[in-house]
Amino acid sequence: MGTRILLIEDDEGIGRSLAGVLEGQGHAVRWSRGGRDGLAAADEEAPEVVLLDLGLPDLDGVEVCRRLRGAHPGVAIIVVTARDAEVDVVVGLDAGADDYVTKPFRLAELLARLRAQERRLGARRDQGPLRAGGIELDVEARRATATGGELALSPKEFDLLSLLVAECGRAVTRERIIELVWDEHWYGSTKTLDMHIVALRRKLAAAGETTARITTLRGVGYRLDAG
Repeated sequence: MGTRILLIEDDEGIGRSLAGVLEGQGHAVRWSRGGRDGLAAADEEAPEVVLLDLGLPDLDGVEVCRRLRGAHPGVAIIVVTARDAEVDVVVGLDAGADDYVTKPFRLAELLARLRAQERRLGARRDQGPLRAGGIELDVEARRATATGGELALSPKEFDLLSLLVAECGRAVTRERIIELVWDEHWYGSTKTLDMHIVALRRKLAAAGETTARITTLRGVGYRLDAG
């Protein structure tokens, strides 16, 4: 069974061609020609992957990306756009995109990036609940609890805690965390990571979690210890 793909693209030629190729590979493709229609389509049937143009006629694609990420935290978003300036890439990724491809694109490269996202989705599907101390994470449902109480985590906090719980007892370097949680296209300050760690510690403490703690490894990264 193919992947459920939502294609948000207002260019008739690109949209028709891309939809045809993807359907030919067995994917279930829904094509929206505007941002508002795309958001409505995602609400009707949650896609697994969104291919998103930024230059849409009714709503800027960055705003569409931001809303999709907020409403569907588990979806993989690949921006496919003519905006190729570095600042555009940063803005797109900050809005929640998982990958960024500029037009004109090579079809083989786009399909390879799609397969990379599908592998990540497959890894998520294969995971059962992650546990460490009193922390439990349902990755598929994006649900986190500590000592039985639900944690209200941002998407990045959830991804960060998932990685630390999965690697419980092992050091995780800052570089690896940035690559896996913020991905290799992250251009921002790594202080963002420290701020997310502070937020996670605060939320775990507020939940009464005492059996697992995040340890700082100076010059290396972090390790989750559970006893």
